[in-house]
Amino acid sequence: MSKTAQKTGAKSAEPDSAGTPKHLRALTQDQYLNTLAYVFGPDVQIEPHFPPAQRTDGLLALGTARSGVSSAQLELYQKAALGVSQLVINPERRKFLFTCQPRSATAADAACATAFFTRIGRLIHRRPLTPAELKEYVDEAGAAADRLQDFYKGLAVSIEAMLISPDVLFVVETAEPDPAKAGAQRLDAYSLATRLSLFLWNAAPDDELLRAAEKGELQTPKGRLAQVNRMLASPRLEKGVRAFFDDMFAFDAFAALSKDAQVYPAFTGVTAADAREETLRVVVDHLIAKQGDYRDLFTTRETFISPRLAAIYKLPAPPAWTRYTFPEGSPRSGIVTHVSFLATHAHPVRSSPTMRGKALRELLLCQPVPPPPPNVDFSALENPKSPFKTTRDRVTFHLKNPVCAGCHRITDPMGLALENFDGVGTYRSEEKGQQIDASGTFDGKAFAGAVGLGQALHDNPALTSCLVKRAFSYGSGSAAGNDAQPLLAYFNTRFGEQGYKLPVLLREITTSDAFARVKAE
Repeated sequence: MSKTAQKTGAKSAEPDSAGTPKHLRALTQDQYLNTLAYVFGPDVQIEPHFPPAQRTDGLLALGTARSGVSSAQLELYQKAALGVSQLVINPERRKFLFTCQPRSATAADAACATAFFTRIGRLIHRRPLTPAELKEYVDEAGAAADRLQDFYKGLAVSIEAMLISPDVLFVVETAEPDPAKAGAQRLDAYSLATRLSLFLWNAAPDDELLRAAEKGELQTPKGRLAQVNRMLASPRLEKGVRAFFDDMFAFDAFAALSKDAQVYPAFTGVTAADAREETLRVVVDHLIAKQGDYRDLFTTRETFISPRLAAIYKLPAPPAWTRYTFPEGSPRSGIVTHVSFLATHAHPVRSSPTMRGKALRELLLCQPVPPPPPNVDFSALENPKSPFKTTRDRVTFHLKNPVCAGCHRITDPMGLALENFDGVGTYRSEEKGQQIDASGTFDGKAFAGAVGLGQALHDNPALTSCLVKRAFSYGSGSAAGNDAQPLLAYFNTRFGEQGYKLPVLLREITTSDAFARVKAE
């Protein structure tokens, strides 16, 4: 920002951008389930077990553009759709979901079916149904109703078909000429509404957002800002924020997390689920409820404790989830001292400075760590009679080995600062009778322990620039390339000028020209 702009408070201009590619990507399982809950009611609960996407450029969300559907996977979708369709026609839901009564409950009624599918189909498809689509759903429901002698069971047949339609399971973005820039393209109004809603709410657009798209309001700066502000103020934002950070922090790793029960008997599957929940609760509380500084996530002592987590933290067990603040002088400070981070980035039987340092670099700072070279000799480390008594001793051995030192030099000095926490995150002061040295370094700066590490992360500019990169990539569905660097720098500057508050960053991204503009094919 220029000195003149700083004095006047004027906003610096957004750099020109060609935008991002338009996509065909699969809905995630949570996006599908959230949409069904918003459309049909929160108690519509199923477990479809959609296939996982491949993590791309640090995010699972980017892998959905590369997801296909096999015949076996289609069976899972169909099973889920069948379950939902039966729940939807339950007599207890009819007052909520139906604006009309059929002439007969035992026969087809095209008029009533048309009214139902016009309203529901628009929300499920994320756009109005075409006349041909509407007719197909109504005709199929009518034929089934006459055959089954039940109007509502006939509807269920078409509802099931709708929920496994490729137009529903996949997001197909559509472009149109951008009137603000000759030769450029932008998302059409419905594609923009969907991109906004999947980003901020992790669900399909609601009725009001679709109406703004229908009226053309969403394609104006004023109209889009009004909708973004409404969405940021909505309770649905919590699910969107949780989904983004769950992805950014690679919490999908919890699905395969296991610990040796003999070494860590207090760590169970319930503990793992609670560990994930603890960090997400802190994220939502700090960034949304309190609208705090993002950097303070890595220094805050405020958290939430469950009965299961209390055993790991060596605290009295509360009766249920409760707020807790680690006292001054506690070795815990920031989310990297949560069980979620410490347990997922450790071995089943011991801690790992290397895994923890690698996670710090890659997940929080967007700094890729090269894979280990082939044929590394680990015998000296794995030997039961190894002369290395502590993890620091083993790490020092790595750092002296020229084959290993290149990677370990950028991971281990950071990870060693967390050595006061074992493989599940319980605090310890000794390892095999030796006092633990938890000093560390981060890009040449020395610090002591996890508290010092949290402050070093807080103060490092890569922390916020990584969040900006991840948020823009996640929201647009595309990995941010080199051509996006001026744009990311602009977002990061605006983010910092307004206190590193997440809603500010989300607003800057979603109201930008770059978010709506797509690259011409």
